[in-house]
Amino acid sequence: MLSNIHEILFFAGFLVVIGLMLAIDLGVFDKKSHDLKFGEALTWTIVWVALSLIFFFLLRNFGNELHNLQDKAEVQQKVMQFKHPIKITPEMSSEEAINIYNKNLSMEYITGYLIEYSLSVDNIFVMIMIFLSFGIKTKYYKRVLLWGILGAIVMRFIFIFSASALIQRFEWILYLFGLLLIFVGFHMGYEFYQETVKHKAHKKKDPHDHWLVKVLSRMFRVTREDHGDQFFLMHEKQFYITPLFIVMVLIEFSDVVFAVDSVPAVFSVTRDPFIVFFSNIFAILGLRSLFFLVINFMGLRFLKASLGVLLVFVGFKMISEMFWPLPFTVSQNLLILGSILAAGVILSFLFPGKKQPPTVNIQ
Repeated sequence: MLSNIHEILFFAGFLVVIGLMLAIDLGVFDKKSHDLKFGEALTWTIVWVALSLIFFFLLRNFGNELHNLQDKAEVQQKVMQFKHPIKITPEMSSEEAINIYNKNLSMEYITGYLIEYSLSVDNIFVMIMIFLSFGIKTKYYKRVLLWGILGAIVMRFIFIFSASALIQRFEWILYLFGLLLIFVGFHMGYEFYQETVKHKAHKKKDPHDHWLVKVLSRMFRVTREDHGDQFFLMHEKQFYITPLFIVMVLIEFSDVVFAVDSVPAVFSVTRDPFIVFFSNIFAILGLRSLFFLVINFMGLRFLKASLGVLLVFVGFKMISEMFWPLPFTVSQNLLILGSILAAGVILSFLFPGKKQPPTVNIQ
């Protein structure tokens, strides 16, 4: 996974900074369970987006430090290893090669971040349904989402670097990812058609009937009463889990399912696992504040359609690499993806739907 001491130090420094920001966001200012108001959610959303943009500029100027690339030959080696869409010509100086590499790396990162952050909205709708179905008080959402974020970081690390190792050895896996994204994209489009055109909401599954809930109920004693923000408790020397713990497990599981779609989508932009991981983590870190913003803007009825188009585009792009590579630069890909999402948001404001989460199924 981490091939040299320089990458280990860079990665460790990244995790330390992220850990400090998480402590500030979720610990220092949020010690007590309380409702996250719109203003506070908006502030933290802006903070996390700003940090993501700062990291973009760091990569733009110092991206070569990630893999400790100091000359043109080392840059060329990484370009070939991760198939970056840039050309290092013999007449280039090492400084020019590093500059081109850094520019491309930063664009791959921001494009991956845009994909991951926008797709997170669909996962948020699933989270909202889980909370509502179990009747969890809004002041406890923060605690559940905190542990969900921490778990997501660990799971993404394992998933991304394992997938990268497989891709390096079996490149054809990318085409399976592409087919998966196209399938999911068309499925989203079909759901949008059923809900918006046919006005038929597909049958929802009760989270209480989820197989994971049944397994947990067989393995542990489950309390029926409200025990605040506790996940576990001891009563008469017996161990119990609370409904809040079950909700946390369901949300963590939903993120794993969501990652099966979103992570391959980012691999369509870059094969560098570090860039995939960084873009994923910054999107995940902004998920909690984005969650509370989405609750206030549930009428974005065309968002699912635009996400479906986005997934079909990136899936087709992955498959096309085998036959006829699409002649798009990373910057052009970013423009196309941004336009698709902007169209969904603009149409949603022009033709608003009811203020309710779209119908989704919990797998």
